[in-house]
Amino acid sequence: MRKLTYFIGSTIDGFIAAPDGGFDFFSPHVTQDYLPHLITEYPETLPTAQRAALGSADAPNTRFDTVVMGRGTYDPGLAVGLTSPYAHLRQIVLSRSLTASADSSVEVTTEDPIALVRRLKQEEGLGIWLCGGADLAGQLLPEIDELIVKQYPVVAGSGVPLFRADFSPRLFTLTDSRVFEQGNLVLTYAKAPD
Repeated sequence: MRKLTYFIGSTIDGFIAAPDGGFDFFSPHVTQDYLPHLITEYPETLPTAQRAALGSADAPNTRFDTVVMGRGTYDPGLAVGLTSPYAHLRQIVLSRSLTASADSSVEVTTEDPIALVRRLKQEEGLGIWLCGGADLAGQLLPEIDELIVKQYPVVAGSGVPLFRADFSPRLFTLTDSRVFEQGNLVLTYAKAPD
């Protein structure tokens, strides 16, 4: 069975974006040893345009073949004309307000997120990447099998949290950690058995 992985960047204090949704404050912390690691270990999580710029547009997907995101995650690219940010993946945008896709390679759905992910998990293929955002992650928390948190050495104070969900503690087990020279961390957690 395929698994759902929430692969996301975060501040030390658990925010994935500024209060206005911006995330450019992470960029100065992409160091010389960090970016090659992301390119090698998680190539499919780079936007298609960035893969092309790096000369790896044709690199095979190693972990994921499907990306699931909320409208808030999809909208910033859409606002600048990027209608298919991850053309190398099956792209699914969950939205209650976006009624049609601006690109035939992006599926827009109002389907219940839990039902969608359970259906996707039954299909053949690589893993499913939950790209964001906080609302969708909160709704899908019971279905998340793995968390990969790219923690940046930044304290934001406020912003968009990793999850927007009601209080419902879930146990995860740290399975891997990687520390980079400027203090970036990549922390991998597996959902603990029930």
